[in-house]
Amino acid sequence: MQKVSLRIDGKTIEVPEGTLILEAARLAGSYVPTLCAHPDLPPGGACGLCLVETGSGVVRSCETAVAQGLSIQTDTDEVRRLRRDNLSALLKDHPHACLTCAQKVGCSRTQCSSNVPVNERCCSKLGNCEIERVVEYVGVREDLGRYVYPDLPKFTEEPLFTRDYNLCIGCQRCVRACRDLRGVDVLEAYEWNGRTLVRAKRESLVESGCRFCTACVEVCPTGALLDKDVKSGERERNLLPCSGTCPAGIDVPRYVGYVAQGEYGKALAVVREKAPFPGVLGRVCFHPCEDACRRGKVSEAVAICRLKRFAADHGGVAWKERRKTAKATGKKVAVVGSGPAGLTVAQYLALKGHSVTVFEALSQAGGMLRFGIPAYRLPENILKEEIAEIEALGVDIVTQSRIERVDALLAEGYAAVFVAVGAQKGVALAIPGEDRAGVVQGIDFLRRVARRENAAVGSRIAVIGGGNVAMDAARTALRLGAQNVTVLYRRGPEEMPAHADEVREAAHEGVQFEFLSAPVRIEGGGSANDPVLKLVCQRMALGAMDGSGRRRPAAVPSSEFTGEFDRVIIAIGQEMDLPEDFGLVRDGGKLEVHSETLATGRTGVFAGGDAVLGPASVIEAVAQGRRAAETMDKFLGGDGDISEILLDYEERNPWLGPEEDFALAGRVGEAKRPWQKSRQQVACGAESSACPASELFYTAFTEVDIGLLEEMAEEEAARCLNCHLRLRLREVSRPPEKWLVFDAETVEQVPETEGVYQLLTADKEILSIVGTANLRQTLNEQLGRENARYFGYEEDRMYTQRESQLIQQFLQEHGRLPPGADDLDDLF
Repeated sequence: MQKVSLRIDGKTIEVPEGTLILEAARLAGSYVPTLCAHPDLPPGGACGLCLVETGSGVVRSCETAVAQGLSIQTDTDEVRRLRRDNLSALLKDHPHACLTCAQKVGCSRTQCSSNVPVNERCCSKLGNCEIERVVEYVGVREDLGRYVYPDLPKFTEEPLFTRDYNLCIGCQRCVRACRDLRGVDVLEAYEWNGRTLVRAKRESLVESGCRFCTACVEVCPTGALLDKDVKSGERERNLLPCSGTCPAGIDVPRYVGYVAQGEYGKALAVVREKAPFPGVLGRVCFHPCEDACRRGKVSEAVAICRLKRFAADHGGVAWKERRKTAKATGKKVAVVGSGPAGLTVAQYLALKGHSVTVFEALSQAGGMLRFGIPAYRLPENILKEEIAEIEALGVDIVTQSRIERVDALLAEGYAAVFVAVGAQKGVALAIPGEDRAGVVQGIDFLRRVARRENAAVGSRIAVIGGGNVAMDAARTALRLGAQNVTVLYRRGPEEMPAHADEVREAAHEGVQFEFLSAPVRIEGGGSANDPVLKLVCQRMALGAMDGSGRRRPAAVPSSEFTGEFDRVIIAIGQEMDLPEDFGLVRDGGKLEVHSETLATGRTGVFAGGDAVLGPASVIEAVAQGRRAAETMDKFLGGDGDISEILLDYEERNPWLGPEEDFALAGRVGEAKRPWQKSRQQVACGAESSACPASELFYTAFTEVDIGLLEEMAEEEAARCLNCHLRLRLREVSRPPEKWLVFDAETVEQVPETEGVYQLLTADKEILSIVGTANLRQTLNEQLGRENARYFGYEEDRMYTQRESQLIQQFLQEHGRLPPGADDLDDLF
């Protein structure tokens, strides 16, 4: 495209022919205020603030294209006057008492020294508001007058964001974002009392077909459209809670989007960039991403975990083409334990070129994935295939090799050791009789079943506990032929730590639940004359909350009752099983490590997973493995960068298009193979003293969840709100900042008087906000401070008050106190 040359504020630039003056000014570094224009939207022409002066007069820069040889001034007296007049006209119909108040900085808006009525005050965006910044730069007429509250509609009950049209200035950015950027077109402008306002085309946003992408909220320059749950501070985490809550940091919207487009291989590549077990995670992850999914506030959360499984099952192997292994470093690394944390460390350190050996005490690799999660939830072949991918990187897994002391590994020349032994030992009940024959720990029971050892269970089974191991043990007992399985839990169903899906599945398969029941002692059993175990329990009542956030159970007097069972399975928790002289410091029943690096007190020895966290989820173990791999690689002389790029980033098309009843769409459903008792499975139970025949075992332990079919997966993925597209919107230009270079020469120009100064980094991020009796002296004392590159100051005799105001303003904008102000936490 042909380019034209022009001058803007004395600076000569070249831009493509047809470029609007507003964009040319931005490229030239000249700020032009605007409230209707947006870099991602078509021109608006509604606010009249983007005026500039050319040889032919004053024009709107958002509507006027550049021309060869054009000379433009963006800040003349006439331009400033006209902008001020136009902004004042806009503010006449917008609350402005706070915008023009001398005490607005840091104001909470809850109390007003000027006694401005509440409905004439500004909204919660005060201190972090686009129109506020423009007002500060442009200024307003002194004869602006008082705002008259029009009592326009407010919509506060719809999902995700509120609409308050009393704050609307008629810029129509939201209309253009919805229509021209997203293609949804559910908003429209209309005239009311000489004003331009906006509304939904139907009674509500849901009925209008809103996609709830919240692009409209992003571009709104006032508080007319406000997020309900996106607070200042960690904006990306708040807007993308699916990725923000994923311990491994998987880019959820990206892979969900690829599934929706039918590009399953790309979806799998995205998952594998962060996690080595997509097939495992797609089956057993307890998906905190779904609990946080913003779609869940509109209808139902997207089935993110099932989509991960679908990508793993249908994504193929194209992701391997981009995988690269670094040149061998010659450094040996030992990993103790082959659970998810240990295998994650092994994968990433192998990719970094280190020689990794994994030591596993049991007969097969996988840790709790192999011996703690039943095959009906996690088929053995899925786990084997994903472990094989790690072995293909050169990782050596040595099974039936229990490490008794960490010193032995260091003596063998391993430069670094990662201890990930998990929590493989069941916690005892500490009641009389739990050592009787027929009483077994849940984790031991599951391990025996996984090994195909004799796991005859009898007819009547009691499972004590309310966690996931208890659910797995109960459902496994049914599959081995138990006729009646009862789970006893000392709290109520709402307090159960087991995942809700697992509890529902257990109940569906026939597991009975006895809530508010705690074991007191176990009697009988252990002999041919008295084979039945008598489990004596007492009723419980729930009281006040305890440290876990659940109500504390208390025994009900004189409420004992007895149940008769063939087996009692204890599943109240797990702990680490490690020799006392292993050589590492413990913190209670867990290993003590540095919270960030996962380093132990021994040089070169790191630890993670359940051995550090206590019983946790697979995805948390993967996250710990990633963090440990980063710090271990640095310890071994590497750069600590374990990131993989298995797929080039592709910008997503921002166009969503209309879809009737999109907001109302629920999940597509589930494809399951429900387990039911059969004669064959019963034959494997109480009457059988031998391990079930393999074909009968596989029948009993066939995977219940079939997964999503292609059409189902694409339909489910298409329910995503595409919240990430909002983050792709460019930020509007801000008024010029008045920061000074922080050096001795500039500081010498600062007066020796009271005031407040702010120090900033090279990226203009605030380091500190400090009030002082002598600005120059205190700033001189700060010269040479690490990272301080810019500063600003205000003279103010009431500097402590001004300091508090600026800190409050920072808190409102960022959701946290500035660095160095933690001691003020109680004040704010």
